[in-house]
Amino acid sequence: MESVHGVSGNQVFLYPASDLAIIVSEHNPAEALSQKAGVDHARVIADCFQHSTVLPFRFGTVFSDDESLRKSIRSNQRQFLSNIDKLRGKTEMHLKIFVDDCGNREAGKGPCGETVGREYLSNLRETATRQRERQTRARAVSFQMHRLFMPLDEEVSCRLAENGKMVLDISHLIDRKYVERYQNKFATTSATMRDCQMQLSGPWPPYHFVHRLTRGAHVPAQPMASSVAAAVPAGAVSAIAVATPQDAIAVLA
Repeated sequence: MESVHGVSGNQVFLYPASDLAIIVSEHNPAEALSQKAGVDHARVIADCFQHSTVLPFRFGTVFSDDESLRKSIRSNQRQFLSNIDKLRGKTEMHLKIFVDDCGNREAGKGPCGETVGREYLSNLRETATRQRERQTRARAVSFQMHRLFMPLDEEVSCRLAENGKMVLDISHLIDRKYVERYQNKFATTSATMRDCQMQLSGPWPPYHFVHRLTRGAHVPAQPMASSVAAAVPAGAVSAIAVATPQDAIAVLA
């Protein structure tokens, strides 16, 4: 880790805590955590992920001293080790799918006068119909992606873009040894699904699935950006990752 630099260009250290080792860098509380610091944080995690299983700390997780860091890791050690076992050898692939909005019809503008109330109710019903159509379409595309790619787990979100297209963000958890097969399947699928535009990124550390596993973990974290600087004394450490002899992991607060 000597050649790896963390937040604000500070050196990254492996910090021992019981059976784990946390990957940390020093943090000056007088410095606000900027967007660049977030990029630095993500880069360290990505570097670790090239060699090991990774559970990212949430960016902005800061401990005031070594002992508070050690206590937090010790109190959550069992869950962290369990999560390592669940995500060992896994990676996250991310699909972004743009679909023409099947419910994108302009609602009629109600006339003035006595029919305003009636037209308003009609527009409410039409809006509800469009939302149901979008949900049905999103579920259909999501199910199709699941059937084609057969992930170990998945996270799906849907939103309506400004250009009127429906956007599905789909995160798939797969075995790292099957990344090339997944990429080949994407190339075939994107060529045949003419009614959708698809983008693929990854492999990534399993951010979405770490969040699910560690949602109940009690790891004290200060808020991000300037409030961190105000809340912790000098000499604080910014937590990035944790490691066993076989795995480097970062724990999400």
